[in-house]
Formats: sequence, C-alpha cells, structure tokens
Amino acid sequence: MAGVLIGFAIVGAVILVGYVAGRLELAGRDAANVLSRTAFFITNPALLFTILAQADLAVVFSAYAPVALLGSVASALLYVLLSRIWFRRKAAETAVGAMTGSYVNANNIGIPIALYALGDATAVAPVLLVQLLILTPFYLGFLDLTSGGKASFKRIITQPVRNPIIIASILGVVVAWTGLEIPDAVFEPLVLLGGAAVPLVLLAFGMSLRGSRPLGAREYRAEVIVATLIKTAAMPLITYVLARFAFGLENELLFAAVVMSALPTAQNTFLFASRYNRGIPIARDVIVLTSALAVPSLIVVTALLA
Repeated sequence: MAGVLIGFAIVGAVILVGYVAGRLELAGRDAANVLSRTAFFITNPALLFTILAQADLAVVFSAYAPVALLGSVASALLYVLLSRIWFRRKAAETAVGAMTGSYVNANNIGIPIALYALGDATAVAPVLLVQLLILTPFYLGFLDLTSGGKASFKRIITQPVRNPIIIASILGVVVAWTGLEIPDAVFEPLVLLGGAAVPLVLLAFGMSLRGSRPLGAREYRAEVIVATLIKTAAMPLITYVLARFAFGLENELLFAAVVMSALPTAQNTFLFASRYNRGIPIARDVIVLTSALAVPSLIVVTALLA
C-alpha cells in the first residue's frame, strides 16, 4: 500500500507546485494554456514515441490488453447511456465525459504503483498501449471531427496524419515491431523532451485549478458525479467480472488488472479537453475527485484481492 501513497504523493506534489505558480501568476495568466499546447505538440509525442519504441509488443496480446480495452469501452458506454437518460450534451462534451470515466492514469500514477505495489510494471504496458494505440486515436479523432467543423470522409482518413500524438504512437510501434536501431543522437533528444511531458501536464493542470473548486461549475455537476462514480467504482467492478469470468484470471493477475482499472482519471483527459476547448470543467473536476477517491478505492481492492 505504500506504493499507492508514493504514487499519489509524487503527482500531488507537482500539481501543488503548478497551483501555487498559477496563484502567483509566475508565468503569466495564460501559462496553463501555453504549457498544455507545448505538451500536446512536443513533449507528449516525444514521450509516447520513446515508450513505445522500447516496448515489448508481445504484452499487447496478453490477457491484460483485452481486459483493459473491454473494461474501458464498457465504462465509457455506461457513461453515454446514463448521459442520455439524465442529461444531454453535445457530442464533444459527451466524449470528454466518457473519456474521464474510462481513461486511467497508467503512466503518471500507474507506473510507480505497479513498481511499488505489484513488484514490476508488466501490468502497465498493455494498458498504456491500449490507451495510446486504440483509445487515444479514437477520442482525439472524435473530438477533432466534432470540434473542428463538418465531418467528411477525407477528414476521417487524414486525421491520424494530422495529430502529433497519434503519429508518434504509430512510429513508436513501427520501431518496436521492426527492431529498427535509432542513433543516440536522434533518440536521446526525444528522451530528454519526453522527460518534460509529465511535469508539463501536471503543472498545467495545477495552474488550471486557480480560482476553481470541484463541482464549482453547476451546469456540469451531474456529468462530473456520474463520471467519477463510474471511474472509481463501476470500472473496477466491470474489470473484475471480465478478468475473472471472461478471461479466467486469478490471484496476482486478477489483482493487477483490477488495480490498473482503479487508477484515477489520467491528466491527459484534461490536456485533450483543453486542446479542443470542450468539457474542460468535466475533465478538471473528475481528475481531482477520482484522484482523491482512488486511494480508498485501491485500499478496498487490495483488501479484497491482494
């Protein structure tokens, strides 16, 4: 359980620094937006490329990958269903809400928790790859189509070659699949840039909290509460049912799969929402609430399955 607390302490410390910097306006009033754009176009693509270029793609075909994918899809569909019953938003805002209820923080929090609580990061790799190669392209493509004007066949076909995160992810998989050797003079600068990705996103998120409080945007309270409950309670339960009864996972494998699903909402959802200026209050509030509730959620999962 110490690994859970360490993971949250690391992330929380950087967010706190961003919040203080935002309150003091050390980098100007528009700093959060500048950092978000820098992360989206430069550091995040560099990080994703370097991670995937060195990944063991065999883990994609393990049971973790389909469990992660199906658990996330089921949680997102549950949000969409409930949103159609209780509240109705435009497609882009609905997509952001579904994403916050199903997209886990496998990188920033998942890696330290896997290392300290599970003993190794094996369970993180399939989740990262599923999110980077399937879920991220889908959500970014959907947000692109619903936020940038009229959808067309040409726009759908060319979307991957216009998004730096998707391009970097595809190139990273190609390098890992082919075993291509990249010269250090090319690879190491990307590693250096990628190292700035997580701090930039966390700092931008912390700065965005200036002058705001969870559930402060009344018009989005229903969406925030629904997405938070799905992410914190429903998604771990859905993952347990899938892993245990559909894929026959037991013991350590079952525990690891459920722990990964119980992680809080990823900061990248705020990055994506900010990039397209859609559902920003939903992403911001759900990240804060799920981060606070993830500790008791993970404690429950550990007590029941560890």
